[in-house]
Amino acid sequence: MDRIGVIGCGLMGSGIAEVLARSGLEALVIERDHNALDVGRQRVHASLARANNAGKISSEDTQSALDRLRFSTDFDELRDFPFIIEAVAEDAAVKLDVFRRLDEVLSDRRAILATNTSSIPIATLAAATSRPEFVIGLHFFNPVPVMKLVEVTPSLLTSAETITAARALASERLAKTPIASPDRAGFVVNALLIPYLLSAIRMFEAGVATAGDIDTAMTLGCAHPMGPLALTDLIGLDTTAAVAESLYAEFRESHYATPPLLARMVAAGQLGRKSGQGFYSYHT
Repeated sequence: MDRIGVIGCGLMGSGIAEVLARSGLEALVIERDHNALDVGRQRVHASLARANNAGKISSEDTQSALDRLRFSTDFDELRDFPFIIEAVAEDAAVKLDVFRRLDEVLSDRRAILATNTSSIPIATLAAATSRPEFVIGLHFFNPVPVMKLVEVTPSLLTSAETITAARALASERLAKTPIASPDRAGFVVNALLIPYLLSAIRMFEAGVATAGDIDTAMTLGCAHPMGPLALTDLIGLDTTAAVAESLYAEFRESHYATPPLLARMVAAGQLGRKSGQGFYSYHT
């Protein structure tokens, strides 16, 4: 599998595409329109330039990675690809539409369809296709070029062959560490992480402590590399809320309920780093 398709070029899709290209794989990135495609292309180029300037990748390898990347708005260009990774917005309706379209476009009935969802059941996405045995979750973490973990999540219908291929891509080709994750909301990481982030938001909302003090408490008191509110800004408040809603819908446990402040900030477009404003300001 030397050619991988990537659907979506936001924070996650661009990172996945970059890692594929840096690992020697050809990556075709598909976006919904030319504006989104241009923004995504610039994001990948900027990330590669930063890695080059930091000495993490040579100028020659940077150019080689760029040469292995293609960008398009045409789903039909994926027709003969053996492996696709979907990384669009964490919205079930949007993802289901992508899987239906892929199922219609791909000529190889054994092509593997992976999703980078952080919370939507793999079985739900697989049911939108006529090939559920070839649908699997491959959940990368942000920033993808840095984070080594990948959650590999099969549904009840995913074949052993698909699981083996997905794990091989993650470990052998991309130098990531795959873990087996159950097909339940939040998988492993978010089922543990989201209640922690929501608790920090509730503490801030209640005026118990400032955002800075909450984050300092966890970085210096618990040796976390990043405080929970800064981490929420990095993940994206909209993504955090979407995962929380998915967890609450499945388990109906109060610690998964979205805090009112989080919902209001998302409604106001304060999404964290990607919008320039979250619990902290990122305007230059």
